[in-house]
Amino acid sequence: MKLEFNHIQAAHCENGVTTSLLQHHGIEKITEPLAFGIGSGLFFIYIPLLKINNGPAISFRTMPGLIFKRTCKLLGIPVYRKKFSSPAKAMEALDACIRAGIPAACQVGVYYLTYFPREYRFHFNAHNLIVFGKEGDNYLISDPVMETTATLTSYELERVRFAKGALAPRGQLYYPRERTIVTDDQIREAIKKGIKRNVRDMLYIPGSIAGVKGIKYTAKKIKGWRDKLGLEKSRSYLAQLVRMQEEIGTGGGGFRFIYGAFLQEAYSFLPYDELMEISKTFTQSGDMWRNAAVQASGIYKGRLSTQEDFNTMGDILIEISELEKKAFKNLSNIKWNK
Repeated sequence: MKLEFNHIQAAHCENGVTTSLLQHHGIEKITEPLAFGIGSGLFFIYIPLLKINNGPAISFRTMPGLIFKRTCKLLGIPVYRKKFSSPAKAMEALDACIRAGIPAACQVGVYYLTYFPREYRFHFNAHNLIVFGKEGDNYLISDPVMETTATLTSYELERVRFAKGALAPRGQLYYPRERTIVTDDQIREAIKKGIKRNVRDMLYIPGSIAGVKGIKYTAKKIKGWRDKLGLEKSRSYLAQLVRMQEEIGTGGGGFRFIYGAFLQEAYSFLPYDELMEISKTFTQSGDMWRNAAVQASGIYKGRLSTQEDFNTMGDILIEISELEKKAFKNLSNIKWNK
């Protein structure tokens, strides 16, 4: 059975899943940047004690699942979400969705996704895709980061839905419960609330490892890695940073570009000149994150190796921290009175 479903390619999986499912349910004004911004997707956190692929956990976005959850909540869209202890029950629930004509999103692990190029398969369990049908033993997959649709056998899909390790998906299934009319006024209010929450998360979250403080904290750690960890392990950690930044969805730079695009699209709903100006700052930040990736790549590939090279890497992140701090403070100063 194949459902009527429009595959949409996106820069990031959860943004794309959110956009595709909401558009499928008739909310055509929702785009990837709007979903990302309303869902307060921009973030940064460095968790040294949590290891992924033998490196510290680093994320440039909010926790998996929150973009969809927050966007739907702010737009008044009821959702269904469930995790499963049994693979058989998880597959049974998915089959029930298909029979009912409901495209459903799944959280999966990347390592065993057979339609992914081998160089992009590694142990990361927070990828998202949509299942929109089944033909024989093959499930029809709309993966937003792919140009076209794909298929997975029942064994392959069960394997990625129950991947082991950090952020194990446990067969997670989610989708909007019903078609909902969303007005422009609702979108306007959702944009404001999404921005305010992102300001809170990046400027005022407690502790030193998250938000703009987390970027600066990571910068200081990087400057000390060479002496503390040795050159080989330091290179491995920087490889992890670049992998999380450039290969997981859109990573650090890409997410900043998407947030800049969100502020530009928000301007069409809320014509505040400040939004257009601040969007340029996030584009600048995205460029700087890309420069940081180039510097880190030079170190882990062995072209750069001195302490000064590590200091340069740290200095770039400190500059990014200050730039994003300024941008979010400017957002917090907008008087929403129109």
